[in-house]
Order: sequence, then structure tokens, then C-alpha cells
Amino acid sequence: MGQTVQAIIARDRGDGKVTGALETLPVDELPDLPVTVSVEYSTLNYKDALAVTGAAPICRKPPMVCGIDLAGTVSASSDQRFKAGDRVLVNGYGLSEVHWGGYAQQQRLNPDWLVRIPDAFSAKDTMAIGTAGYTAMLSVMALLDHGLKPEDGLIAISGASGGVGSVALLLLKTLGYSTAAITGRPEENKAHFTALGASEILPRSDFERDSKPLEKELFAGAIDSVGSKTLATLLAQTRYEGIVAACGLAAGAGLPSTVMPFILRGVTLRGIDSVMAGMERRQRAWDMLADLIDPKALEGLVRIEPLTAVPDLGRALLAGELTGRIVVDVNA
Repeated sequence: MGQTVQAIIARDRGDGKVTGALETLPVDELPDLPVTVSVEYSTLNYKDALAVTGAAPICRKPPMVCGIDLAGTVSASSDQRFKAGDRVLVNGYGLSEVHWGGYAQQQRLNPDWLVRIPDAFSAKDTMAIGTAGYTAMLSVMALLDHGLKPEDGLIAISGASGGVGSVALLLLKTLGYSTAAITGRPEENKAHFTALGASEILPRSDFERDSKPLEKELFAGAIDSVGSKTLATLLAQTRYEGIVAACGLAAGAGLPSTVMPFILRGVTLRGIDSVMAGMERRQRAWDMLADLIDPKALEGLVRIEPLTAVPDLGRALLAGELTGRIVVDVNA
């Protein structure tokens, strides 16, 4: 590896916003941590878009290398758990927030954050899944641990055109569940959702509204990455003793709901945190992903884009112009 690397670095640009741009970074400026990884791929998630564009104060310690995911190969390690040549990935743990992240050709990392890449996957496969897919797996695990079975009924997926929603649809299809994809562009995305196994495609406008405390029981469960009115409507439409796994806030952090779904229908609202999930739960999620996802099935979900495109792609993602998963080739 050379003495410099290309990286997307968020800095205070003097206008009150911390935004990311492509820079050449001396290797000596990388964090002083035990494991050096030659990064191959990262991803573009909603949080990444917020960080790079400065739309929200994600990067709390600028200058900050953005990117909440990475996958690659260990090139050097002073920690006995890892050696040169080991294939590893990292999701979360404050990357791009308080620790330098994956939008760099090389990164130095805490070994406690590293997950070994399952044999079934390449580095590119794991980033096709990424934090979005890993979060989707944690959400699906919540439904399974609650005891939901395929015969219990329809599972609603909000934000279905995004990374979490797309992978959640694919996972639930593999497990034999019927799903309803909720999207702002039902006709435009019909083929995409049908390929992912969606039984129904529902317009987002049906959910982005003021809901009644209780509505018709339509869903056995739901995975919500939107929050706000959409989450409130899903809770009101979840069947008796159903479950809603909440993992995002694309529409806002508020929840204009009542206690009625909880005390009259026994509905469970299960929060999903992918950033600081324990290693045991994290490893279970990746092991299940390796069992459930054929890498070939990821091909239709993924676009490979170069590191140079990340700032523009971040703006497009926030504008709702992207569908599926964006994998970032940090060496392109």
C-alpha cells in the first residue's frame, strides 16, 4: 500500500455544515489502532447520505472519514485474534460518527469491531448486504423470536425501495412469508418488488397520514424504517399480539400514536439497533444471512459505484431517487 489513500472526509467547510469530499489522505494520519484493513468495498446507507451531505450532524468529531460499513482484508495486526490475510467486515460501532469509517482505501480499526466474513460471501457480497441488510436481518430475527410463522399472515415492509426494505423482502421470501411492500412509487417499482417476492405493493400515501388509534387488522407484523406517521399507522393496523420492528426514522423521529395498539391488541413494538448490537447477536445475524442469501440473488439489488460518486449519490438518496443497494468500490 502506498503512502497515501483516497478517502471521503467530512470537514467543517466554514458555512456551519460538516460535509464530505474526496481527498488524498496520508496513511500516517489514519487512527492509531491495532488492525489495519485494506478496504475493498463500502456501502451507501441513509446515515451515510446524511453524513456526506451535512443534512444532519452525523460526524461528531470532524475531520472524519465517512462510511459506516467496510469489508476487506487484514494487511497488518498487532492483535492475536487477527492476522494478515483474514477477511473481515465492520458494521456500525460509531464508524463515521466518532470513529473513522469505510470510505477509504485503508483503515485502522479496533479488533473488537471486526466480524469474519462468512465463507459463503465475498467482500462485495457482504457490502451488497451491508448495514442495511444486517439491520434487515436483525429485524427479521425480531419477528422470528416473537414467534411469527408464515401462516400467521402478511408482513408489511415500509421504506421497501431502500436497502433495509429490499433485503427484508428477500429474506422473508426465502423464509416463506407473504409480504406487502410499501413504496412511494408502486407502479414504477412493481417489477423490482415482485422479483423480491412481495405479495402486495401498497402506496406510501396510505400510511403517511394521521391514523386512528386502532384500524382494521391487516398485518401479522411489520418492519418499519420510516417512523413518524407511517409507524403509527402500522401499529394501528397490526393484528392481535403481532409485532412491529422499528429500525429507522426516514420520515422523522416522532411517533404520533396512542397506547391503544399495546393495551387492547397486545401489539409489540421492538426497537432494532444495529450500531452497538452485541457480538453474539451480530454473529448470529451474519450466520443467518449466509444461510439464507444466495449471493446470486444480490445481483439484481446492487449497483457498484466508485468512491468519487459518493457525494452526488448521497444527495440523490436523500431526494428519494435511488432504489436498492449501492455498493461503493473504494478503489475505483
